[in-house]
Amino acid sequence: MTGSRVVALGHYQPAKVLTNDDLAALVDTSDEWITSRVGIKTRHVGGPDEPVDELAAHAGAKALAAAGLQPSDIDLVLVATSTAIDRSPSMSARVAARLGMGSPAVMDINVVCSGFTHALATADHTIRAGAATRALVIGADKMGDIADWTDRTTCVLLGDGAGAAVVTADPSAPDTPGGPGIGPVLWGSVPEMGNAVRIEGTPPRFAQEGQSVYRWATTQLPPIARKVCEKAGITPEDLAAVVLHQANLRIIEPVARKIGAVNAVIARDVVDSGNTSAASIPMALSKLVERGEIASGAPVLLFGFGGNLSYAGQVIRCP
Repeated sequence: MTGSRVVALGHYQPAKVLTNDDLAALVDTSDEWITSRVGIKTRHVGGPDEPVDELAAHAGAKALAAAGLQPSDIDLVLVATSTAIDRSPSMSARVAARLGMGSPAVMDINVVCSGFTHALATADHTIRAGAATRALVIGADKMGDIADWTDRTTCVLLGDGAGAAVVTADPSAPDTPGGPGIGPVLWGSVPEMGNAVRIEGTPPRFAQEGQSVYRWATTQLPPIARKVCEKAGITPEDLAAVVLHQANLRIIEPVARKIGAVNAVIARDVVDSGNTSAASIPMALSKLVERGEIASGAPVLLFGFGGNLSYAGQVIRCP
């Protein structure tokens, strides 16, 4: 069976940076309060003239350039986002138009913070089924557009950005030493707790039950992440990097520790970028690769979690 692998990555963030001190001028907060509770120092925020599909297209163009491919080479575009306001055209269709693609299949995937890992698995499955050969998978969100800038418990968390991966068919992947380029996905949800993270109303606003999410993430997710490694045929000690959803440093660090990835680089992009929802994993991974912190071919755990109380993870080989 044909497998697939990630061959290139790209990321993009708006130029405007919002510091903790900037937020302290808007709400009753401080740099010390934010840093001690969530570990975030800065976040990027796009303006009204920077729609989500523009962020996504910039990240996608960088990934295509890194892969040495033309937009016309892509036959599937998947965009994971929860901040699309319009129903149609979809974000994926708009990205395809911005990049001047031919006639790719286009689909949006809304699983909020675990959207990218769901989309990556969908691309892998589609290629394995023979329905596509080259996919552009993007996570992109403008969380600033749905933030309640009067609520100090949530507005300090959120940022804007996009990350992209080019995924291609790889006939040798099933026989590759160390496992396939994209390993089996393990995904699921906790429907009865779905209201713990919400984007609701007109206009839509982000809200969450922070303590419930924290307890669920730090207690329930580590054993699931270890099962992801098991499905990939490796141990947590084998991992070169762990890229969790960049929600909160107080979640990332204990979850990574409980997974047991003692030799891995742990992505901490949340410090500089905040919670960018579906963008957080591909953006953090792209930055690690750009800085040369992960060797090509090394195993990396990607694990998304959050809205819907959903989760999805897989081990990939670093491009």
